Amino acid sequence: MSPPKTVAIIVAAGQGLRSGSALPKQFASLTGRPMLAYSHAAFSSHPGVDSALVVIAAGQETLLSEALGDVPFVIGGETRRDSVRNGLEAFAAEAPDRVLIHDAARPFLSAAVIDRLLAALDSDAGAIPALPVADTLVRHDGSLGETVSRDHLYRVQTPQAFRFAEVVAAHRNWPAHKDATDDAQMVARSGYNVSIVEGDPMLEKITHPSDFAVAEARHAATLRVRTATGYDVHRLVESEELWLGGLLIPHDKGLSGHSDADVALHAITDALLGTIADGDIGMHFPPSDPQWRGANSAQFLQHAASLIAAQGGIIDFIDLTIICEAPKIGPHREGMRSRIAELLQLDPGQISVKATTTERLGFTGRGEGIAAQAVATIRIAAR
Repeated sequence: MSPPKTVAIIVAAGQGLRSGSALPKQFASLTGRPMLAYSHAAFSSHPGVDSALVVIAAGQETLLSEALGDVPFVIGGETRRDSVRNGLEAFAAEAPDRVLIHDAARPFLSAAVIDRLLAALDSDAGAIPALPVADTLVRHDGSLGETVSRDHLYRVQTPQAFRFAEVVAAHRNWPAHKDATDDAQMVARSGYNVSIVEGDPMLEKITHPSDFAVAEARHAATLRVRTATGYDVHRLVESEELWLGGLLIPHDKGLSGHSDADVALHAITDALLGTIADGDIGMHFPPSDPQWRGANSAQFLQHAASLIAAQGGIIDFIDLTIICEAPKIGPHREGMRSRIAELLQLDPGQISVKATTTERLGFTGRGEGIAAQAVATIRIAAR
């Protein structure tokens, strides 16, 4: 039997008016990335999730494209319930087996939470992540009243997971005039069992301006520094353009290779791939594949960066050393820094470009080729 098909719906149609951001909060920057990018990456990289759909408000198409690129989306409704319904109906024609419904305002979603939710659907129609209430609860009506028992009280989070047929039926049959706080309530009141799995403190909802600072500090505490190196060499030949550090450099010779042979970008690409232990540039872009003949190496670099971003990683610094007798790198150094920073969406201050010679020794000393080595430093969640 084939495994069940599972999809995710990320509800990102709100305006985020309480967040204090000039942008709707789901598109606001959080530790250097749009908030929405975190949960989308969590679903996209999870082996148990086949596809992710984003629900946005009308007029937010450009913001979505800037945050995630070309991804599937639908336009939401006036309420959250309407938005979820629109997302569900988008999948209804080719109904999946399971669906995860998530709020973009809870960015730091772990694979472990997704695993627990999907496992619970083996026996229940729905499952929600929740944390037991730990604080003392009291009634207050002008003066301090009685303490409320915390027994059987939980703080509900998202994503919430459901068998697709049951949650669609619950939405379609729910009275239009009746309010519902979340999808789990609708499924439970339709007669289906919804279980609780262990939630995650990292899934706290971001609502107010102060929540951003707390979330960034919480996220930073989970990250670990990783450093890796990259190295590349290409021959100098006549009748070839010289691409180096993302720039076309005037020179009487150019570098020979299957792509544009930019040794600088290749070295950085390998260093970035090394930080996530994801092979090397040849594995991702085989020289035997004709589609990469003459390719712009910028796409190799950006591919490596996207793999890091998909795992919630942050690129902190790139140190590049170019080894050649000619051309002189000094006049092009700042241009290379700016171009590499642009490709990686970093500040130029996070890019170091250096050059050296081998005192006319070896193939670089004889002007037969150019070499480059790079060191990349990132922060990424520990596994």
